[in-house]
Amino acid sequence: MSTPLFQLTNVTYRYGGGIAALDGIELAIHGGDTLVVLGANGSGKSTLLRLLDGLIFADGGTVNAFGEPLTEEQLETTAFRGRFRSRVGFLFQNPDVQLFSPTVFEEVAFGPLQLGLAPDEARGRVEDTLAWLGLGSLRERSPLQLSGGEKKKVALASVLAMNPDVLLLDEPTAALDPRSRHWFLELTGELGRLGKTIVAATHDLAFAEKAGTRGVVMGENHRIAADGPIAEILADRCLLVRENLLHEEDQSRCTMAGSCRTGDGKRRDW
Repeated sequence: MSTPLFQLTNVTYRYGGGIAALDGIELAIHGGDTLVVLGANGSGKSTLLRLLDGLIFADGGTVNAFGEPLTEEQLETTAFRGRFRSRVGFLFQNPDVQLFSPTVFEEVAFGPLQLGLAPDEARGRVEDTLAWLGLGSLRERSPLQLSGGEKKKVALASVLAMNPDVLLLDEPTAALDPRSRHWFLELTGELGRLGKTIVAATHDLAFAEKAGTRGVVMGENHRIAADGPIAEILADRCLLVRENLLHEEDQSRCTMAGSCRTGDGKRRDW
């Protein structure tokens, strides 16, 4: 198997006051993965994405990205920062924290210009991305005056215009209406077919089923409770109940099924 794009070994991260967010994380992410990180609120899935994007750094363990250590010191070097930022794009759960330019066109152009593209090439990237996502009519609008779904689409356009290899999506379907949610799901599938590596943090099981090929479940103990094909993850009802992804009323289903994953991610028969 090829070298992982990301390799996390015994990674721990704690917020101020010593509150654990990630505890002993072992994870490899390979090129072409469409990985869905499932977990209840507060389990650490958004923290994991922020760590993969180099927005925060592990307190313990090691994180490698593209075969090199992903550390604060590394990201301070111009060469590594340029390589890394050109290959990894991050979509925040709340697009309001991501949008800041006067117009949609300028918002989408910001990333390509920061990569050092010539103005004409950057303009071409913007035009292509706006056309691809059906946002051309919004080009002169202020991003902050758009609807929630439109804001998320523009935020995604600003990421895609940089043509990253890896897309990190934090709760991509949160607060979207049904039409926008379907649009996002279809686009995620298209990006996967184009060979993009996608890591999406969500507790939306329907999105996970339709978009993901591999699933990781973050337990409420901030450790990985399971890692495997998404179909197997979603079929394990008692795992989902235990990790607060399904309501306890579904416990009867997993009890009748006669098996369950334990905290080490392995299946146990009763």
